[in-house]
Amino acid sequence: MKIKLTFFIALIYSVSMTAQDSFEAAVYHSAEDSLQYRIQYPLNYDETKEYPLILFLHGAGERGSDNTSQLTHGAKVFATTGNRNAFPAIVIFPQCPANSYWANVDVDRSTYPIGITFHPEKKPTPHLKMAVELVDSFIKKGKVDTSRVYVAGLSMGGMGTYEIVQRNPKMFAAAIAICGAGSTSEVNNYATQTPFWVIHGAEDNVVNPVYSLQMAQALLEAGAKPRVTVYEHANHNSWDSAFAEPDFLQWLFSHTKQN
Repeated sequence: MKIKLTFFIALIYSVSMTAQDSFEAAVYHSAEDSLQYRIQYPLNYDETKEYPLILFLHGAGERGSDNTSQLTHGAKVFATTGNRNAFPAIVIFPQCPANSYWANVDVDRSTYPIGITFHPEKKPTPHLKMAVELVDSFIKKGKVDTSRVYVAGLSMGGMGTYEIVQRNPKMFAAAIAICGAGSTSEVNNYATQTPFWVIHGAEDNVVNPVYSLQMAQALLEAGAKPRVTVYEHANHNSWDSAFAEPDFLQWLFSHTKQN
């Protein structure tokens, strides 16, 4: 039993290291600040070609300055050899600092589920703004197929996913928001331009699943046809179930933005 357990732990460590090692550390510098990120290039990367680009926004628990924690959830999906062969893409995991947030929201943690107040009328947070600038920098270098730019995120990153699409309605071909929340008042601006897969756990006691259902309803009422998945027995960690979906990446890559 001890040998099997040791082997299992070693296997997990090996997979984790493989995912981390395939993502190179880098820093994007703006005029005011900087944004650390990890980037994975396609296997047999050809600098003369344009590739799809995926931006992944992590949750609040992975904020920091180590430029590693943001790979905790989701990186393995993109790092497997099978997925890299099937879906060659530039994959970017930026890291939000501990004192910042992807979405411009007020979060009340005095009760759970948390209370969230959205501010779509305000400017984006500096680090969401830099995430957009980072994507733009790769587009300007001619490295990206602009019809196949995607975004996904979980929890705080799910909120950031709604907001980054809201503020850049012509940028993304598709989006996946996992256990997130968003401003329903802005949905009409992007509903029919960016397909959404809305994912949540029915037992989430951190971010109320009602937020996702409200976003799905707003998308439907605006004429969109979102894919909606609610895991009956999942708490806040609905991302493991989402990443285990057999068509998680296939769904993203099935969408192409019409220019």
